[in-house]
Amino acid sequence: MSVGLSLLHGSQSWPRPFLGRLLSEFSTNRCSHLTTKGHTPQPVIGQDSVEVLGHSYPHDDFTNVTPKLLTKVGVNLHNQQHHPLWRIKERIKAHFYSSYVARSGNPLFSVYDNLSPVVSVEQNFDSLLIPPEHPSRKRGDNYYLNRATMLRAHTSAHQAELVRSGLDAFLLVGDVYRRDEIDASHYPVFHQMEGVRLFTNHELFSKVHKGDELSLFERGGRRTPHKQEVHTLEAVKLLEFDLKQTLTRLVSHLFGADVEVRWVDCYFPFTHPSFEMEVRFQGDWMEVLGCGVMEQELLNSVGAENKLGWAFGLGLERLAMVLYSIPDIRLFWSQDERFLKQFRVQDLQKPICFQPLSKYPALHNDIAFWLPDAKDSESEAESFTVNDFYELVRTVGGDLVEKVTLVDEFTHPKTQRQSQCYRIVYRHMERTLTQQEVRQVHEQIERSAETELGVQGRY
Repeated sequence: MSVGLSLLHGSQSWPRPFLGRLLSEFSTNRCSHLTTKGHTPQPVIGQDSVEVLGHSYPHDDFTNVTPKLLTKVGVNLHNQQHHPLWRIKERIKAHFYSSYVARSGNPLFSVYDNLSPVVSVEQNFDSLLIPPEHPSRKRGDNYYLNRATMLRAHTSAHQAELVRSGLDAFLLVGDVYRRDEIDASHYPVFHQMEGVRLFTNHELFSKVHKGDELSLFERGGRRTPHKQEVHTLEAVKLLEFDLKQTLTRLVSHLFGADVEVRWVDCYFPFTHPSFEMEVRFQGDWMEVLGCGVMEQELLNSVGAENKLGWAFGLGLERLAMVLYSIPDIRLFWSQDERFLKQFRVQDLQKPICFQPLSKYPALHNDIAFWLPDAKDSESEAESFTVNDFYELVRTVGGDLVEKVTLVDEFTHPKTQRQSQCYRIVYRHMERTLTQQEVRQVHEQIERSAETELGVQGRY
């Protein structure tokens, strides 16, 4: 899970002295245009350019966004009133607004939830200290508009800009995009909420006996599993306590006061130390968020070198599926009134247990093909990856496709050619499919796989 941050504009309910400067900075950055309410221009993928949210980006050899995927950009399910993702977002906002109040009487945390998901590669990776060779940058795992611009893979892409603008306690919400497998819990678009809190020396140690004698930083220190080289151990332990206490209160608010919590050490490029929080739910331990102490190099690079900070990130779909018993991630995009009306409840805190729609029967078809010979591919961009196949299936089959599973692999003993066989499960969320209409979609997938991916069919 991404731990970093994101978003701006939209649900900011409280005046902030720096907001005008912040909005000005974002509106002039070509990769951070604010989305607008009302009519959203239709995306267009042309031979020379890609049009998204009213802006044009050059088309090049890295472009891999699809028309179907771009129809999701600007929908912003998390801002649609009474949608289950909106409900989760609003519950978390309400908790932070009521629990953390500044001396002025206003909420300590501001909330931003309407930044454009179109970001630069530098924003998405470099600003978070993710090295050039890191596997998360792969074309096969992300949606690129071109080599320099992409749809954000995590809301953390906006962290550097927001901290540079003067924010030191904020929540961020937005849609993020990743090429991934196809099943009931994975979708190419999902939604994240992340948070950041920065502390000065005085803020962190003000309640500690003789806190004025303590410091955030030390010289000549060394990096250990418990702290970064420039941080004092006492500062990191206080920061870690504040982070874990904040997040334990949050999950207690969402799951109930008796929820069991445990912490697991983990790794993220932009925090150290880093942790994942797991909660005990229906007898099993479930990971719900990632968090950690922000890398000081990141803060130094954006003018916050006199502060320490923590960050966390969580997935809204995961929480909503658990808290509302939603069995399939595709349902979040449903326009079926039988789904939507179940969440039109005025009381945000009222428990809701989703009542499943009729379970329509599934149909499945297999597709087998020989993979293209790797030595015949002229570049990495042209070589076959499984995410390319998943994306093709999503593009052709859309939300009719419930799951895609690799069921067989074979290497020819003489030619060494590789073959794969996938089972594609089709199920409509709102009606019964016929084998005839499924077969039409499946045959189109077969044809497209040969023409687009260079595979040779075995059907």
